Amino acid sequence: MQGNNGNRCKLPEKQMNQDGQERKVGVEIELSGLTYNDLVSHTARLLGGEPKLESRYVTRIETPSGSFTIELDSDPIKDLDLADERLPESIRELGSQAMEVIDFAAERIVPLEIVSPPLPMTSLKDIELLVNKLRDLGAEGSRQTLYFAFGLQLNPELPDLEPGTLVRYLRAFAILYEWLKARHQLDISRKFTPYIEPWSSRYVDRLMAADYQPDMDTLMRDYLHYNPTRNKALDLLPLFAHLNKPLLNQYVTDPRVKSRPTLHYRLPDCDIDNPNWHFSTVWNDWVVLEQLANHPEDLEKARQAFCDARKFSLHNLTHPWLDTIDQWLRQHGYV
Repeated sequence: MQGNNGNRCKLPEKQMNQDGQERKVGVEIELSGLTYNDLVSHTARLLGGEPKLESRYVTRIETPSGSFTIELDSDPIKDLDLADERLPESIRELGSQAMEVIDFAAERIVPLEIVSPPLPMTSLKDIELLVNKLRDLGAEGSRQTLYFAFGLQLNPELPDLEPGTLVRYLRAFAILYEWLKARHQLDISRKFTPYIEPWSSRYVDRLMAADYQPDMDTLMRDYLHYNPTRNKALDLLPLFAHLNKPLLNQYVTDPRVKSRPTLHYRLPDCDIDNPNWHFSTVWNDWVVLEQLANHPEDLEKARQAFCDARKFSLHNLTHPWLDTIDQWLRQHGYV
């Protein structure tokens, strides 16, 4: 795809992984407003790919950038088969009509999801263009209905898998959580979903301690002790499954957790039908976190300010951390 709006995605300073290859990021986009078949057709055309139905409501689209998946984001409906020979004949005879009713309802209350392959960061302009084109074709996001709580999730590969690197990224996220939430949690329905909770306050205290320098097993145990769930705004379970699956299984056994050497950033809304909302805005705010995580001196200053802001004082009662960190980022040239 080509277009004039494809160059808005900024790049972090750390663009290579530990093997000297360009870092990649996976993208997951939840939306509505289009039928499943229309979304498959439009996405295949826009990406220059060939769709292949793999199972009910799961289609692979092979493109020059890799394999994209279009699916209905509801496992029970995807797996439903009213033609199953194990069902009574009377039910199977009604299967076709029943599935038409289920399809009609599902496509209006369950999000459709586009899942990208791991893409080089320099290719994210293609996602920006795809989102813009789908908006023009009628795609809708969270704001359309109270029960919609659609998200846009990022799975950025880390520069390396050293515990010190991970601690920097986790500290940067804790520092920026309120700022990111204010910028990308626009829809009230998503604010009240259980899928994007902040980390435990006790875990944040441990993470932010000045002398916190854990090895990887200790880092994992600390996180999982306080956050044994995938329902976090920044979910570490896929990364932990990649690093040490047996250790993860001591705390969490969830078949939905997929092993990958990435963070899983789940906080942002998908506000795709808003003409002032762009994929690049969400991504560029993640790049602010990238930059902070990879400037240790600034990160330490921000950590100290964050810890001071958590203390009980009259100043902190009258000066929200959101205002403080927003001003700090502007003063230090991050935004």
